[in-house]
Amino acid sequence: MSKFGIIAIMDFWHLAGRGVEKRDIVLDDSDRLRFIHDLFIFNDTHTVENYGLPSRREERPRRTVLVHIHAFCLMHNHYHLLVSEAIENGISLFMHKVNMGYAKYFNERYERSGSLWQGKYRKVPITHHAHFLYIPYYIHLNPLDYVMPEWRQGTVQNAAQALHHLSEYRWSSHLDYLGIKNFPSITRRDYFSDLLGKRSAYERTIQDIISSPERARGGNDIEWTR
Repeated sequence: MSKFGIIAIMDFWHLAGRGVEKRDIVLDDSDRLRFIHDLFIFNDTHTVENYGLPSRREERPRRTVLVHIHAFCLMHNHYHLLVSEAIENGISLFMHKVNMGYAKYFNERYERSGSLWQGKYRKVPITHHAHFLYIPYYIHLNPLDYVMPEWRQGTVQNAAQALHHLSEYRWSSHLDYLGIKNFPSITRRDYFSDLLGKRSAYERTIQDIISSPERARGGNDIEWTR
């Protein structure tokens, strides 16, 4: 039981994986769609044949999820997930399926061999109140590294431009939290919707974080993947 009240009635974990030697794990939008598809199809207690690409005509059993994905972001060479377990040992089972399945797809597509991932994924429990409040924003703000890396120091001058860039980036759960359907079936958003607030409040907090050095420091203990 977490100490953060009703909104946190389960244990939350920040998961992240990075390409070996910091190499890219996605090279185009087909790869990105495949990875996000895998987040859905492998989040199931049932065995998935053909590494997540069954025939459309194939009758599938009712899904029983391994984890609840509350937020995610896919970058060029790494990914972030905020999850809670739906069943015992769900995180381990889910991550094994996702990392193995996507690596097999990637290696076959690009005719390569060997490990795609740099060691085991990182798993960090959300135990501090400040971390709990900051982590959804941190995950969604990662794409700013491509255009406004100064967000990590809280020195962004043009917050409106930053918000626009985030709204143009499809490969996270940010748009779904804005109320714009993007990949709604991937995430369970009920636990954090009240915390993040309506769109105006959510975007206002983002502006505060990226333009305030004090607020931006909230993610220093979880910055590691770049």
